[in-house]
This record gives sequence, structure tokens and C-alpha cells, in this order.
Amino acid sequence: MFYNLKESLEKPALYTKSKEAFWDDEYISKQMLKAHLDPDFSGASRKFSFIEQSASWIKEKIPAQTYPKLLDIGCGPGIYAEKFALENYQVTGVDFSKRSIDYAKKSAQQQGLANTYYYQDYLAMDLKQSFDLATLIYCDYGALSTKDRQTLLHNIYQHLKPGGKLLLDVFSQKFYQQFQEEQKWENCENGGFWRPDEYIAFYGNYKYSNDVTLEQTTIVSNTEITPYYVWNTCFTKDALIQEMQEAGFEFCEIFSDVTGRAYNEENETMAIIVEKNLGGQVYEKVGYLVNKCRGY
Repeated sequence: MFYNLKESLEKPALYTKSKEAFWDDEYISKQMLKAHLDPDFSGASRKFSFIEQSASWIKEKIPAQTYPKLLDIGCGPGIYAEKFALENYQVTGVDFSKRSIDYAKKSAQQQGLANTYYYQDYLAMDLKQSFDLATLIYCDYGALSTKDRQTLLHNIYQHLKPGGKLLLDVFSQKFYQQFQEEQKWENCENGGFWRPDEYIAFYGNYKYSNDVTLEQTTIVSNTEITPYYVWNTCFTKDALIQEMQEAGFEFCEIFSDVTGRAYNEENETMAIIVEKNLGGQVYEKVGYLVNKCRGY
């Protein structure tokens, strides 16, 4: 057991994935839902005051009159999705937490909202319809590996109409610079966020040379040693734009966050709006033919 613990506490290889899908765990997902719905806590969703500002800006910047069908990717319990519905968007939400999706469905029904929700992995989503606008909010994009980000952008591209827009946010270089490496532990005698019964949690924050950070939590109890990984890829403005363009999108605008604040490289986040257009379609076809010739 000592060697298993030692191995679990070591700095892992870049983008190592958690063996357990903690966002869909019966117990942990209940704690995550509570965190999402706490109006003053920003560890799962942003504070409600920020969300209000954000939804208000989005409706002005990318209005429902022009972009009526909205796909909210990683929608959680539907906090943003409900705001969008009240602004007359036709909202579809996708999330890989069954508890969050179940809550979102019940909440929409209680409020008389016509939102549609799907319990799906957005890396494999296939909704059989096209949208005018897609949102991916709370820096979920940077939590993915380079390969998974490419997969996600391809899936989003396929679900957007020509001229459709994508809005997402990420952590910036400022976040990476300020991120502090540390190791600490906590004894939870009466249970806690991760487990209902006694456990010890070991926390490790690590920086990687390619602008990636890791927040690692290892749970140790009488019956298990389980590590969980939360990755964050941090971007420069140019790197983010390039990644969007390589996926076939055309760059539109960039901001400091999803409330529309003017871009400032000293901000810890940035938000980008890109568009699927004819040039992107041509790019996609050329890429497909090149890969076909290479035998991919």
C-alpha cells in the first residue's frame, strides 16, 4: 500500500486522466451540485452576480433574434441555460453529470422553460441538429488535453450552422504566472466533499513547462487510494486564436472574460468569439482530403 500511495502522490505525466469520473460519482456529484447552486461560491460555477452580468452581455453581443438556437456545452445544472431561455434563446444543454442534468430538467419544467438537456460526453456528442451559437463557459476548454480539445472543436464545428458562433473562455498566462506549486494534506475525520466517511486528502499543485497547471487530489482511506486530476491549459491571445483557426474557425473578438470586459493581458482569464464560415468549411474539406491521402 505504501508504494501505491507513493506513486499516487507523485507528479503525473502531462494530461493523465482520472480513473474515476468524479463529476458523475453518486456522492461527489451531490457535493458539486450544492457548490454550483451556492450563489456566493465561485469554485464550481461563477457567482450569480457575475452570471447575471455575463448573460446580459451575451444577449446584447450575440442576440437571440439573430442566433436563436443555442447549445450550452458543459451546462451543469442549467444556471446559464435558464438565463439564456429567459432571453428567448432556444436552448439545448449538454453535460456529463447525470445529477446535474436531472436537476436542470426538473428546474426547467418547474419554471415552464422549454430547454432540452442531454446527458452526454461532449467529446462524443451527436445531437442530430445544428445551432446558431455554442457556449463553453467557466474555462472547461483548457481542462482538456490537446487531443481532446481538437476533438471538441471538431464536434462543435459539426453542430454549428454556417455563420454560427462559438463563445468560450480560458485561463491566461497571468493565471499560469500566479499559480503556486504546493503540497498539503487534510484529515477529514467526519467525511467531507470527496467522501461521506473518514479519509485523508493529499493536495498537490504543479506547473508544467508548456503553460499547463495541475490541481491533484489523492483520497486515502482504509479501502482505497484514489487520485483525481484537474488540468488547466493556459493560453496567450495568439495561441488561443491560432488553435481556433486551425480547427476551421474565423476569429471575431477577444475579451478579458464573458462579461465583455476589454481584453487585458493582466487578467487571469480571456474569452473569445469565433465563427464557422465558408473559409472554415473549405479548410475542413482540405484537411479531410489530406488525412485521407495519408491514410488517417
